[in-house]
Amino acid sequence: MRRLLALCIASTLLTPAIAWAGSSETNAQRYAGALHWRLIGPFRGGRALAVTGVPGEPNHFYFGAVDGGVWESLDAGRTWKPIFDDQDIGSIGSIAVAASNPHTIYVGTGEADMRSDIAYGDGMYKSVDGGASWAHIGLNDTKQIGAIVVDPHNADVVYVAALGHPYAANDDRGVFKTTDGGKTWSKVLFKNGDTGAISLAMAPDDPNVLYAALWQTRRPPWNVYPPSNGPGSGLYKTTDGGATWMQLTQGLPAHVGRIGLSISAAAPRRVYANVDSDPKMGGIYRSDDAGATWAHVNGEQRLWQRGWYFSGITADPHNSDVVYVNDTSTYRSTDGGKTFEAILGDPSGQDHHALWIDPGDSNRMILGTDQGVVVSVNYARTWSSWYNQPTAQFYHVATDTAFPYSAYGAQQDSGAAIATTFSKYGTISQQDFRPVDVGGENGTLAPDPKHPGLVYGDSSGGGSATVTREIPVTGWEQIVDPAFASPGTWRNTWTLPLAFSPADKTTLYFGHQNVFRSRNGGETWAIVSPDLSRANEGTPANLDPTTLADNNGLTRHGVVYSIAPSPLRAAMVWAGTDDGNVWVTRDDSKTWQNVTPPQLTPWSKVGIIEASHFDASTAYAAIDRHRLDDYHPYIYRTTDGGATWTAIAQGIPDGSFVNAVREDPVTRGLLYAGTERGVYVSFDDGAAWQPLQLNLPVTSIRDIAVHGNDLVLATHGRAFWVLDDVAPLRQAAQATAAGGAYLYAPSTAYRVRPGNEEGTPLPLDEPQVDNAPVGVYIDYYLPDVPNTPVAIEIRAQDGSLIREWSSAHPSKPVDPQSLYYIVHWATAHPVPAATAGAHRFVWDFHERSADGPLVPPGTYTVRLSVNGRTYDRTARVLRDPRIAATDADLQAQYDLARQIEALHAEVKASRAKAQQAAAHLSGDSLAAFRRDVIGEEPANVPDDSVGSYSHDFTSFLFLENALDYLESAVESADAPPTPDMRTGLTKLMAIYRTTSARVP
Repeated sequence: MRRLLALCIASTLLTPAIAWAGSSETNAQRYAGALHWRLIGPFRGGRALAVTGVPGEPNHFYFGAVDGGVWESLDAGRTWKPIFDDQDIGSIGSIAVAASNPHTIYVGTGEADMRSDIAYGDGMYKSVDGGASWAHIGLNDTKQIGAIVVDPHNADVVYVAALGHPYAANDDRGVFKTTDGGKTWSKVLFKNGDTGAISLAMAPDDPNVLYAALWQTRRPPWNVYPPSNGPGSGLYKTTDGGATWMQLTQGLPAHVGRIGLSISAAAPRRVYANVDSDPKMGGIYRSDDAGATWAHVNGEQRLWQRGWYFSGITADPHNSDVVYVNDTSTYRSTDGGKTFEAILGDPSGQDHHALWIDPGDSNRMILGTDQGVVVSVNYARTWSSWYNQPTAQFYHVATDTAFPYSAYGAQQDSGAAIATTFSKYGTISQQDFRPVDVGGENGTLAPDPKHPGLVYGDSSGGGSATVTREIPVTGWEQIVDPAFASPGTWRNTWTLPLAFSPADKTTLYFGHQNVFRSRNGGETWAIVSPDLSRANEGTPANLDPTTLADNNGLTRHGVVYSIAPSPLRAAMVWAGTDDGNVWVTRDDSKTWQNVTPPQLTPWSKVGIIEASHFDASTAYAAIDRHRLDDYHPYIYRTTDGGATWTAIAQGIPDGSFVNAVREDPVTRGLLYAGTERGVYVSFDDGAAWQPLQLNLPVTSIRDIAVHGNDLVLATHGRAFWVLDDVAPLRQAAQATAAGGAYLYAPSTAYRVRPGNEEGTPLPLDEPQVDNAPVGVYIDYYLPDVPNTPVAIEIRAQDGSLIREWSSAHPSKPVDPQSLYYIVHWATAHPVPAATAGAHRFVWDFHERSADGPLVPPGTYTVRLSVNGRTYDRTARVLRDPRIAATDADLQAQYDLARQIEALHAEVKASRAKAQQAAAHLSGDSLAAFRRDVIGEEPANVPDDSVGSYSHDFTSFLFLENALDYLESAVESADAPPTPDMRTGLTKLMAIYRTTSARVP
């Protein structure tokens, strides 16, 4: 690997054959273990609720992303590295470092922000070695953890605020306490199964004094913006370490929702509370008598609006009059909360959540926001960047028809983005980042398949939705709302579908409760379906009365959530709703048939329908029921147009509810599933599923695109990832049937250049990841360690040898003390792996060596030799489709480069012969011979890196250098040689003949 990601996530980027756990291997493990997921960004951060620093270590910080794991910085936020990726959960709700032992870290999983779109957790984790390793320590069914406090004198005493299930009642909620570092837990504050705990504050002068906020809240399965606030919410205090609690009410509103808490060490009896309540009662409250009474010191709505989502409040540990509040911006008060001034935020509404201030230094703080995490070391005057954290949350992914192609998606909280899969700069970095307006933070993007450079996107949620089209390269954009010509009550949810027909590549579909269609790029739209939602959606049994009443004043809530036009028949379209209906039309939307699987009860969200590429009557449906508190996986398949359905989720574990299912368009029966906790593959049309996680960190997989030979993932916490060239997956059946060693048929390769920095490279601590390797991918499988070396050859059509490698000739180790630069930039000679398992080797299109000529487009033979047997496959190399040169031009380039190489070899041999002849000369004759025939190396002058002009235009040394330069010029572009290049070679040949004649 040439580049090391500044975020130190290189360990997830390039992997050898994967070592798999378990007693038996699956096909994916055995034959595709050499594949690895490749992050492509963007590096714009995503939402983080959990932040902390390490007291006494001024540059040391941690944060937890809401579905991106735990990250660590040792340089005050300049770079971040993930330290939780080997765990089976990615959603982080809270994090705390033990003050008495900073190597002890507690992590509570499950984001406790009660959005309509949140990731769940599976309890508490602990590290005793600063995050190098982790142990799961219980509270498995809490689902959301809002706060952790650790006794500052005893790292084994910990309190946890558990909010509980977001969609149903459960008993594992409230405040929990451990006194043995998480070995055992006791529930010390519990009201009922509907009410959980959201925040905690410990008195700085007495660890037995704690304040806890309980919050009764729940979400319905339909679309509402705020969650419910039930009567169980309130503020409580203990003075005996949780043994007994009293509710605090004096001066507080009678009806409260979420409450944030903070205490300054400078005044332990002063407690601040950020209270969500009625419009006149919400805001900042302060108690100066340890909670006995409260004063409403500030009711400005800018400080507490959407209190269910924010409520962050942090008191300065050294000045009790200084307090910070987090909302759409971060505000600071210097008068005890009476007045506030914004210190960070912009008009877009950055949405800030959690602020940690170093107990020993008020200048040092870390802030978690919807945009990512930032650090300040100068009292919030300046902040580090959030453009160095690939924790973006995407809902869907679409790819365009460009070469190289890009991934498109809406990033929650930040807006839509375009991520290239291959950068001309050699590494993908911020230089390649392209934000885009269409799609907003929550929509679906659809690049126009017939008009490259034009992209459509919808943005929905709240009370409105729209479709926009944009040309990102110019910024031109236009709203083409389907409802312009059809005013009415159009129901929305946070993400609505938008899809082009893959059959005619012109028709565009969009959904509210009805399906809309445009055949002229959004200029006009027609409503082409009835209301497809359930007329009788029922009453979900998981809802309490408060949440059930939160119905937007509607009796029918469902919307079309998935639209899947058939790639085989333009008149056939599938549609699924978020309340559990599946429909199909076969006559260009004239009539629709309800083909809902009988197993689907109301509010079984049809997340994605995949229409088959092989049979118009076959489709697959990913069903998500977690809003009914059902976390089981569900995928259904029909092969008769929806008349019957078969459940096909065997092998996907409970807890991994399914967000997406996609069919491989090349190999029938090969399916991919994106679940809440990873990605899976099936080789038998869904009868059985196997993990395809490889090196991918655990996070929610929201969508999958199959683009050519690649898989592209939209993760909801770790940005976009690509699995380059899935030929081993497509050929797994053949490899299994063959048994023994196996050489896969290489995918067609395009002769592209690897890219270069075009100037000084980016500093390595800038966030960046490598391009995919350029070349022919040679995948092979070895069942055991072979008895012979592994050899790979490339041969031309005439059988002549182009290039060869052998495991018997390993790379020479790099001597760091000999380099003028760091080892990172040293290129190793590639060597075929000779261990048991799956392997990928890449031929870089060069003949003879990495410095040899680039071969022209054509057909080549790849030969694997091992254990006395040879295996041959055909490899096709095509020219870069972006270039103007023809195959004949590139053949001419190759022919000229080979002529130059042949002459160079002659010159080199003649120079060696001339050096031998010089042994028989002396005096002036020897001096002239060395100068004019052999050539003299320039003098070594350390102070002069440029050197003086050369007057040598005849020697072999001159010819070697001139031929090197000429070959580099011939190969500098994918283009035919220029006339001057040919003339130059002719003249160098003439000089060579003249000089050779002078050798005795």
